[in-house]
Amino acid sequence: MNCGFYGKVLEIDLGTAQMKETVLPAGDYRLYPGGSGLAAKIFFERGYCHIDPFDEAAPLLIFPGLLTGQRVPTACKGSFCGLSPATGIWAEATVGGYWPAALKTCGYDGLIITGRSRRPVYLYLDGGGAEIRDAAALWGEDAYATRELICDVQAGAIHVAAIGPAGENKVLFASIMIDGADARAAGRCGLGAIMGAKNLKAIAAARVSTMPPVADAAALAGARKAIMPRLREKMKGLTEYGTAGGVQAVERSGDLPIRNWTGGSWAEGAALVSGQAMAEAGLRAKHYACFSCPIRCGKDMKVAIGPYRGTVSSGPEYETIAGFGALCLNDDPNYIIAANDLCNRLGLDTISTASAVAFAMELFEHGLIGPAECGGLDLRWGSGEGMLALISLIARREGLGKPLSLGVKKAAAHFGPLAREFIAESKGLETAFHDPRAFTSMALVYATGNRGACHLEGLTYFNENRAFPASLIGLPDRYDPHGSEGKAALAKRMQDYMSLFNALGLCKLLVRGHVTAAEMASWLSAVTGWKVSEAELWETGERLFNLKRLINGALGLSRKDDLLSPRLLAHDRREGAAAGSLPHLGKMLARYYELRGWTAEGIPAPETLARLGLDFGV
Repeated sequence: MNCGFYGKVLEIDLGTAQMKETVLPAGDYRLYPGGSGLAAKIFFERGYCHIDPFDEAAPLLIFPGLLTGQRVPTACKGSFCGLSPATGIWAEATVGGYWPAALKTCGYDGLIITGRSRRPVYLYLDGGGAEIRDAAALWGEDAYATRELICDVQAGAIHVAAIGPAGENKVLFASIMIDGADARAAGRCGLGAIMGAKNLKAIAAARVSTMPPVADAAALAGARKAIMPRLREKMKGLTEYGTAGGVQAVERSGDLPIRNWTGGSWAEGAALVSGQAMAEAGLRAKHYACFSCPIRCGKDMKVAIGPYRGTVSSGPEYETIAGFGALCLNDDPNYIIAANDLCNRLGLDTISTASAVAFAMELFEHGLIGPAECGGLDLRWGSGEGMLALISLIARREGLGKPLSLGVKKAAAHFGPLAREFIAESKGLETAFHDPRAFTSMALVYATGNRGACHLEGLTYFNENRAFPASLIGLPDRYDPHGSEGKAALAKRMQDYMSLFNALGLCKLLVRGHVTAAEMASWLSAVTGWKVSEAELWETGERLFNLKRLINGALGLSRKDDLLSPRLLAHDRREGAAAGSLPHLGKMLARYYELRGWTAEGIPAPETLARLGLDFGV
């Protein structure tokens, strides 16, 4: 008997409306436990690499983590996976809330969706199977309204993953939004556009009582009870303010991106837009939590500006505040809340959208676009009204929003050679809002990230600022934040560690609670009965990271693609805590490849693949 998983997935062809259950080898779950790990195994094994993301044959793989839905701390995550329409490489967008756990209760370890419906549809799943339902009345609605309309016609506890108009219009960084106003976002890589291309408006999952059995429920309950006091103690700041509470500390360390990555310090602005300032100003309405999470970092906020003023919806996280605040030089928290709300309703990734807006502001400053291209928008630095108007144009792919809807790398080609100097990206994905000049290990994380410039693939700034001591992953605790020594080992180790979170369905904020691989192994052992060691789990993380590198390698990626934009490699910040610091990427990469067991060209060596059991597709 399988414990912790069902051993089967549901395959749905929207073009033919055919569905089938597919049994997976039980051994795969131990090697590639779930989430983006199991999705990557299926993706690579089936040879999906060379199908255009918008082709009707392109797959969208949706997999909760192996522990998702169990009473494990933060076991709430699920991953949407495929090829990114923005970057053309491996894509995964992981999301929490209650939807991934609800999907797990429907009797499958994941969904594989192919084909294109001839009309708008949505999927409905419960313990009795799946239905393809008409979504003509939902097409054109925002993500919040879509959720409400589906819940109005379906009784019971229903959780909804939906796209907004941006996904319908195939904006290349369209997100998939979870459960309306209490929004969680599968934001990065544009997977919402794949749903739009398939005429798939939403996936609704009824929360039923079915779950795979647990091998040792008593051991799992004991492990949960033992760790809860530590999590509650170390997560107090996140419980009170969410990730927004870290804005001022990030600014003090030189890590906050300012004025499209050209500024050095912004202390007064950071104080005005922090989570603490929003709470003190009475903008916060309530706290909320994801499934099985003791942190409750979600914050609903009052929208006081913009087209949806007077409403209450999910408040901005750190990345959104950094993007629509410091990156655009906007110090009015009301416009940040409104921009976040608008992106969530329209189904836009806030990191890529804020990057596009800041890029447009710099184009305007340098005269590369003028009144004719702007259509009357105010694109001066800090313009909240201009920011909101441009977000809407991007979602509709109208006017200036049309080239920007392609992402900053492709948009830069539209605006001329100099425009390339004003962007920050890697492999076509806009850089997340932690500056690799402040913590140089992040240069490696961004350059080698399997989906591009993603902070969540490594989170090494937590090690460098000692929020998560590296001794907990077997490495030295102290690093020179602006130096190169030890950074290759740190990046590799944290990338392997982060790979486990996606596969197991755990929130990466657990690093703030000092959760170790040994503790994760104990949870996995209790659920599955496998007796997983810490060493085995580390090898699993390494296997998953290399598997995704193999997928990208099949698409032609190598050392030539492990780059950062010149803005982050050649221009120092001049003031603030990171003044004068530039990452020595070439030096760090050479050591990183050596530790990974890759060639000098960044390709996993045959002996590395054999050691990890990945030589099946080579």
